[in-house]
Amino acid sequence: MSHFADCMAAKATVLMPGVWDPLSALVAYQTGFEVAFLSGFAVAGAYLGKPDVGLLTQAEVADVARRVKVAVPALELVVDADTGYGNAINTIRTVELWEQAGATGLFLEDQLWPKKCGHMAGKEVVSRADWLSKLQAALDHRSSLLITARTDARAVLGLDEALERARMARDLGVDAIFVEAPASIDEMEQIATALDGCVLVANMVEAGKTPLLTPGELAELGFLLVVSPVGAIFAATKALQTTYGTLHEHGTLRNHLDQVVAFDEFTRVVGLPGIVASELRYQSVGR
Repeated sequence: MSHFADCMAAKATVLMPGVWDPLSALVAYQTGFEVAFLSGFAVAGAYLGKPDVGLLTQAEVADVARRVKVAVPALELVVDADTGYGNAINTIRTVELWEQAGATGLFLEDQLWPKKCGHMAGKEVVSRADWLSKLQAALDHRSSLLITARTDARAVLGLDEALERARMARDLGVDAIFVEAPASIDEMEQIATALDGCVLVANMVEAGKTPLLTPGELAELGFLLVVSPVGAIFAATKALQTTYGTLHEHGTLRNHLDQVVAFDEFTRVVGLPGIVASELRYQSVGR
């Protein structure tokens, strides 16, 4: 059983940072994270330079997940699956691709395609039946993938409808429930009460709809899977703006080296010492 699955079974808190490519995943793993979330929001921004409004394809996300797992095989990866990219049959294909890529789990939501980031305005959701059919297809065709049912109905149809959808997903046997974008601690308490005994997801989006709480505070409310999907890409974007701005203004970073990691530090992060050691080993063969 995976570390992620062990934590879910033991009802232990898991904090998942958002990653979007092999480098971000490497840094997350080297920092100490064992599980990360491949964020559709972050991948759309980094891979396409576009907002999270349903422009990413199923194959593109699967390709990013595969490259992340090749680069950091020990990092368990929960991969955003948006709406499954179609109906129940398309969802089966999504499950197959995610498992081939080495994903540990997926999030499957009830938005109408093309979807939007859960903290954007203007979302729409499909019928209960459409969403539940895709969840059932995912459950029927997974081998080991952990299935999280995400509903965005709170912003569209109200919290009561979101809770009813969540209960129906629970009854199908999904592994975790994710009611997106509760707007207050009171709403989070209502979710935890209505879904007592379920593994619940909290989505901590900086300047989003939901109050930002610590993992300890969320655990007290009943939320054990904590996703921080966009903080790192927001920080990386700010760093890029700062460094490119400095370079454009001054023509050099000579007097601003505090903005960058050292050359040797970067090559260590991406594994140059191991490659050099391998080169030396094979150069000695036959001598």
